[in-house]
Amino acid sequence: MNEMSVRGRWIRVAATLICGVLLLGGTLFGVDDDFPFGPFRMYSTAPDPNGDAKDTRVEGTDTQGRTVQINESNSGIRRAEIEGQEKAYVATPSRLSEVAAAYAEHSPGATPLTSVRIVVRWVGIKHARPTGDSRDEVIAEWTRP
Repeated sequence: MNEMSVRGRWIRVAATLICGVLLLGGTLFGVDDDFPFGPFRMYSTAPDPNGDAKDTRVEGTDTQGRTVQINESNSGIRRAEIEGQEKAYVATPSRLSEVAAAYAEHSPGATPLTSVRIVVRWVGIKHARPTGDSRDEVIAEWTRP
């Protein structure tokens, strides 16, 4: 067997200490963007067993007054992309016009949309089980001028 040199041991000790400090600092002060040296909140937290569960959807109304569920297959936009930009859509609902344009592009021949909205369904949870109660909340809406 080859023995490790003194210098090699010091390098390994230093690398271990640096990684340890980064992990500790990330655990105490980090955010998701610091992963793997920070917490990945999706896996490090648990929802309130008596809090409402959030289910976000995007829907539009076409020129004939029908409600259309907007999804990846008819718009090219994944729900996660909408949820990730939720605050921006709430702050500037006119951005939802881009969703209507994506729907028109990905659904040729479909009736044009006159409005697009982000709807959050709050599902009641009690003792970590659904209660059967729910309520819808429109958090952002764009209407064609």
